[in-house]
Amino acid sequence: MTSTAYIVPFDHQSSSDLVPGLNPARSGPLLPPATTPKGWNDPHLYNTPESKLTVLSSLGEKFPSNLEVFVDASADPHAAGKLVDLSRICVVCSFVSWCSPAVAAYLALYKFTLKTSPPSPFNPSQKEPIPERLTFLLFNPPRNGSEAPFMQSLRTLPERYLMELPANMMTPTVFTERVKAEFSGLANVEIFVHDEAWAAEKNMNTFLSVTHGTSVPAKFLEIHYKGASSPDAQPLAFVGKGITFDSGGISLKPAEVSGAAAVVSAALAIAQLRIPINLIVCTPLTENMPGPSATKPGDIIYAMSGKSVEVDNTDAEGRLILADAIYYTSTTYKPHTLIDVATLTGAMRIALGEIFSGVFSTSDSLWEQLRAAGETEYDRFWRMPLDEDFGPQIHSSNADLQNAGGTPGGSCTAALFLKPFADGIEPAEGEQEPAMKWAHIDLGGKMEAQKAMAGRPVRSLVEYACRLANN
Repeated sequence: MTSTAYIVPFDHQSSSDLVPGLNPARSGPLLPPATTPKGWNDPHLYNTPESKLTVLSSLGEKFPSNLEVFVDASADPHAAGKLVDLSRICVVCSFVSWCSPAVAAYLALYKFTLKTSPPSPFNPSQKEPIPERLTFLLFNPPRNGSEAPFMQSLRTLPERYLMELPANMMTPTVFTERVKAEFSGLANVEIFVHDEAWAAEKNMNTFLSVTHGTSVPAKFLEIHYKGASSPDAQPLAFVGKGITFDSGGISLKPAEVSGAAAVVSAALAIAQLRIPINLIVCTPLTENMPGPSATKPGDIIYAMSGKSVEVDNTDAEGRLILADAIYYTSTTYKPHTLIDVATLTGAMRIALGEIFSGVFSTSDSLWEQLRAAGETEYDRFWRMPLDEDFGPQIHSSNADLQNAGGTPGGSCTAALFLKPFADGIEPAEGEQEPAMKWAHIDLGGKMEAQKAMAGRPVRSLVEYACRLANN
């Protein structure tokens, strides 16, 4: 059976055409004879002939264009995930960008499960692709087709399932294999997977210190995308934290791979959209486990940069792996901008809840660009203080830095810990401007909303990259 639902973001009291051929006040001819279950007030029609309208649904009076919608399919029988008798949904656009309802529909449809009946597309042993239950069409697609690829890119964004899969199905090795499969066939992309021996040669000792307690091999993933007109043009860089399982190390306390998943997914969308920029993505990947060889509280380690770091808390491992990754990326590839992404601190969840992601930046202009991109996608950021007055909390040990500064200002001290590893953020002698802009995004509580992975901040990073290319 083929049925069609029209999702119409309009004021239901309007009497004007939303788009040519569709007027809510004159929608009667579209509605075929049908039966409606008793007690349901919405115009959802059942037992309708093929090719006829099955659902005509308004999003409500004065529906704001910047509202982010989460649909709980288990609680709402009208949600996209429950529309099992539909094979097509047609997204109709009026005063809001067509992309907004399209993205909202895709986000609402997502439901992670590893149940065997019905078959799950997330099952690693699933050999044959499972047909999509719903196909999204555009009632009035843009004439130039400029935005159309973004809807297609949403089909394959892997961030949410990379974050959802359990640790036995998402080791560092499996993560890199999944990423290689996702990027297969894309132009201008190279992927490099390094092992622990390579990291040791680079003196990535803070990264390797987190790997000592686990028998699962760590990996260091690089994605290089060269979409600019010159392959030698200075790149943008993303760095993401990839802890595929976190026990807290010796400081005993689920996986924190959201940063790595976010930057990989943003890179995938950027490559699929063929945005004309060069991009470097680096993600250190490891488990953080206790064991006879695990790093202990009080250990002092020399990072790749040469700075000494005292491990005060082995559950503050994210900043240890990011420190070497940020330094390696900034010194090796000399990007004009480096943005690192991590679910780094519980303090950020306390500060901003699930509404904003926290941004710490040395650049006012970079902050403003991220803020604007986040507002456009309604995947918003809030600027947090990156102030040296927090310094005594992490500078008072026997080493140059201490990886935990106590409870007060916890997200601020974490960001301040990372700052010295971002090479190039201070102006060189005789220069007025720094060689590199840097921002640290702490997702905190925003990686998860309504008990599901929210897929943030992928859309904002892609929007930022689009604006960067246009400027």
